[in-house]
Amino acid sequence: MQPLRCYLLPIYALAQGAPAQRDANAKKADASVATPHTADGHPDLNGIWGGNFGGGDDAGAGNEDTDVISVSLATRTPLSGESSPIIFNRDNTILRRMDPNKPLYKPQYWAQIQSNDQNGNSTDPSYGCLPAGVPRMGPPRKIVMTPSEIILFYQGPDTYRLIPMDGRPHTPDKDLEGTWMGEPRGRWEGDTLVIDSIGFNDTSWLDIAGYFHTENLHMIERIRREGNNLIWQATADDPEVLIKPWVLNARTLKLNTRPNATLDESLPCVELDQAHLVTKEHH
Repeated sequence: MQPLRCYLLPIYALAQGAPAQRDANAKKADASVATPHTADGHPDLNGIWGGNFGGGDDAGAGNEDTDVISVSLATRTPLSGESSPIIFNRDNTILRRMDPNKPLYKPQYWAQIQSNDQNGNSTDPSYGCLPAGVPRMGPPRKIVMTPSEIILFYQGPDTYRLIPMDGRPHTPDKDLEGTWMGEPRGRWEGDTLVIDSIGFNDTSWLDIAGYFHTENLHMIERIRREGNNLIWQATADDPEVLIKPWVLNARTLKLNTRPNATLDESLPCVELDQAHLVTKEHH
């Protein structure tokens, strides 16, 4: 009798690689479609966009020193109640995430980042139904273009943003009042839509791992269309707390080509969990 041969390992490997390959093939096919333009010559960004492919091919490239903060956190002094610097029954979002593309904070703020990360279920503003803000809210789900402004719609409680395209300047700093999404101003750089925003409050985070910012946050978002793909990338500049601007990984979204496509109504955010939490786990 011939021994039974098991080929589970190769099959498993193929199964793991198949989704990534399908995404890559779909992304390439969508990029090969001719990019339509509006009557005034700009790329047509109108439409509903979804299907996040994740980071771009060069996501994180050029950030050789972005692991400095994670090295420092791994060797940090344990927080109150911890028996070791790393305990894996908590989130430890910074320590456990493999992506090396992290914002570089000045050393005097590392303790605050650690505390935010370890205690996110009580410190994360989004966990209590507050808006995510820019850039954490990510790319828009629907875009409507007019000659004087571009309207960006989002799924969830962060509903929409109006981007003036008429060349108006920002409000002087002394007259600005901080908001969750800031004061945006739009312009075209070639075929790329650039959204320049200032005037933020200091309540939102840049990302889930406790990456806070001050009211001096300056955001630059770049949106371009390649065929039926929409590429969004943001840069956060906050010299008060960051050593250098943080360039987030690019995100690529696919155009929904169904003629009857629409955005679903977002349910209101109702916080029902915090009273029942007994550990640090929160996502």
